[in-house]
Amino acid sequence: MKKFSINNFKLILAGTALLGVVSSCDVTDLSPANLIPDNQAFATAARIESTVLGVYESAQRGFYLGAVQRGYPFGAANVEQGDMRGEDMYNDQLFYEVTYTGSYNPQTANNNGQWISLYRMINRANIVLENLDGAVASGILTQPIADNYKGEMLFMRALAHHELLTNFSRPYSDNPSAPGVPYRTVAINDVPKVPIGEAVTRGTVAEGYQKILADLDEAEAKITASNTTFRARKGAVIALKSRVKLHMEDWAGVLAEYEKIKTAYAVTPDPITPFRGGTSTDNIFSFLNSVEANAGTNGALSAMYGNPTLGGRGLVKVSPLIWKSGFWLAEDTRRTITTQNTTGIFTAKYNNPTTLAEPNIIVRFSEVVLNAAEANARLGNLNVAVTLLNVVRDRALPDTVPSFTAAGLGNADGVLGAIIQERRIEFLAEGRRWADIHRLAGEGRMAGVPAKATSRSIVNINFYNTDRVIPTDHAIPYADFRFIWPIPLEEIQTNATAPIEQNPGY
Repeated sequence: MKKFSINNFKLILAGTALLGVVSSCDVTDLSPANLIPDNQAFATAARIESTVLGVYESAQRGFYLGAVQRGYPFGAANVEQGDMRGEDMYNDQLFYEVTYTGSYNPQTANNNGQWISLYRMINRANIVLENLDGAVASGILTQPIADNYKGEMLFMRALAHHELLTNFSRPYSDNPSAPGVPYRTVAINDVPKVPIGEAVTRGTVAEGYQKILADLDEAEAKITASNTTFRARKGAVIALKSRVKLHMEDWAGVLAEYEKIKTAYAVTPDPITPFRGGTSTDNIFSFLNSVEANAGTNGALSAMYGNPTLGGRGLVKVSPLIWKSGFWLAEDTRRTITTQNTTGIFTAKYNNPTTLAEPNIIVRFSEVVLNAAEANARLGNLNVAVTLLNVVRDRALPDTVPSFTAAGLGNADGVLGAIIQERRIEFLAEGRRWADIHRLAGEGRMAGVPAKATSRSIVNINFYNTDRVIPTDHAIPYADFRFIWPIPLEEIQTNATAPIEQNPGY
């Protein structure tokens, strides 16, 4: 069969032309993928492996405005946007200002790029899923190998849909019946299938979460291979379920997932260890960026977050709001995972601006532990909650700083407040802040997006180390329509079958 191109095989779905099967044929790493027909991509076991790797590649560097290497949907783009929607990291350039200031609309590129690249990745995963049974029937794959691939692709599909729900839908913690996002499970690899994809409605938030859990439950059952940090394994599936159930306020469910893996992983004694190689006991799942395949200077973590005096671009730095906060103790060693220049303080979690070969960590065991701590606190198990909180906190503090106690924190609200603050410190510059704002504002524990340091105003280090007043702006109340992103206009306009509804206010 002749190799086809996007020019003669245009699939209008998710507001863009969705690529079909990806494969790099003879590679064993996440190398650039080419578009080839299904009957070739699934013709040999080696090609199927490459096609599966192509799904990972589409996640770690994605596609943005006609170009690859921009870090969508799970490269620097999702980390940076997760940070820019919160108050703990600071926007210092124009690149993500629409996200930081809440000035996005149905046509702005950053939020549209996330939607489009997530559905591209989902479609690629669906294509793999639909071709595995045929590969088993024809003797190309054994059933156990096919099952492992299925588990990986179901994990990827669930991860992408959860990212969509937290950005484009109201939180489960507020109204599970609110509009969700289209949960697409059918591969669109031929023009006649386009209406099938277009006909998928937004459904409800609750329905989306149910489908995510169904995919993850099946993935957990299918995956038996150990895999690696950079491939979905059983532990990664369970860790993601812990996160999803936290958003659903299924506290018992969060604890059940923690129990499954509490002895398989461990928080590292040194907080910097997970970011130096990406294969520590704390690293459960990461997207690999190699020297050959990374998101480039416009989409790699070291480039975007790196101190300009050390070779980075310095688009984002640590906000003086959290740097000067009373809850982040001066003795905390996580303060040393930073560098500074005359303009401010930058994270040093990502320190490879030369080759850009470093992982984007998606889920760490530290998160699973803090999820379990919060779930215990919600259920009234305050002593257990604080013990788990101290597992993460104490390894970053000297012995002269006493551990937290439930009594010292006062009550359930005090314990919960300490856990939430610990999450802000531990996951600083990892893109996790928005997900917490989303669920906590839906619950009513937060008023919405907090005030941030005014964009492009923090131009001197003395905002961090003196009593100079920090100007603030950009708060978004929870009731404001801008709290969630708009559905891309192109998605609505090009859907000829069943256009989905726009989020109110846009």
